[in-house]
Amino acid sequence: MKRFAYELSESWKIAVAQMRSNKTRSTLTALGVIIGIVAVTLMGTAIGGIQVGFDKSMAIFGDDVLYVSQWPWKRVDDWWNYRDRKKIKTEYAEPINRIIAATPSSNLVIAVPTSSLLRSVKYGQSEVSNVLIRGTVSDYLITSTFEFKEGRFFNDIESRGGANVCVIGYDVADALFPSESPIGKSVLINGQLFKVVGVNTRQGTFLGLFSWDSMVAMPLAAFNKYFSAKSDSDVRVKVKDKTRLADAKDELTGLMRRVRGLPPEKKDDFSINEQQAFKSTLDPVKNSIAIAGLFITGLSLRQASFCPSLLPECRNRFWR
Repeated sequence: MKRFAYELSESWKIAVAQMRSNKTRSTLTALGVIIGIVAVTLMGTAIGGIQVGFDKSMAIFGDDVLYVSQWPWKRVDDWWNYRDRKKIKTEYAEPINRIIAATPSSNLVIAVPTSSLLRSVKYGQSEVSNVLIRGTVSDYLITSTFEFKEGRFFNDIESRGGANVCVIGYDVADALFPSESPIGKSVLINGQLFKVVGVNTRQGTFLGLFSWDSMVAMPLAAFNKYFSAKSDSDVRVKVKDKTRLADAKDELTGLMRRVRGLPPEKKDDFSINEQQAFKSTLDPVKNSIAIAGLFITGLSLRQASFCPSLLPECRNRFWR
């Protein structure tokens, strides 16, 4: 113990002497160590932030919802085969719901149709461009993560009757009604007036690519009346038990083949997507960012280790 204390004391004296006689070398070494520590801390924070943002973006899709669409949520090489598929029709939701209702043991809860396109939304002299206009039904809330800043979603009577009512996203409300409540006001979409009955809370962006808050939802019957041309449609299906998602997916595949009238020998001409598949597609991108960050961090630490040593004599004395 005494020898250790003596060696430590001597090493400290040598270190102080080295720093006094080699101030530039000491400064460079300390700077390298500081850069390495800061790089590790910042990269850890950045990777954690990426994970949080990624999970938040994925949560919008729901982990207990299946999406029937024309294209799969992954990269495909034979894209022309998917391009030539028949479009998904919102009318498919009705026969699917009838079959679900007639099957008590079904793994599915409800099918909800949606149809979307981009349009401008106006109020007075203000206008918001490239807003996602979505036509759907009142049961849309079952398959979504909608929460309301104020107001409500349109009800079943408004949905079935195709009433000119709408629910607007947070960004749309903020741009058109910066100093007043939009509830009860009418916005102009494609030359038609729609009464605002609700405003969503802020939902954020999807991986920084587009905003979920730049959206307007309206009854599907009204959407089909005014915006049917060149719209993209899908059917969202709520699953009873997300731990049995694979079984639910198989069941929905059978229902869709039945609804589309596909013979047994013909391949599926639709795709059933879900959150996990999307996450699997994007995970390599997220991991690549993390690996690149760790590589940069490693370079910083390596640079620190190559800086002139502060205490060469101290190190030799300590390890002797």
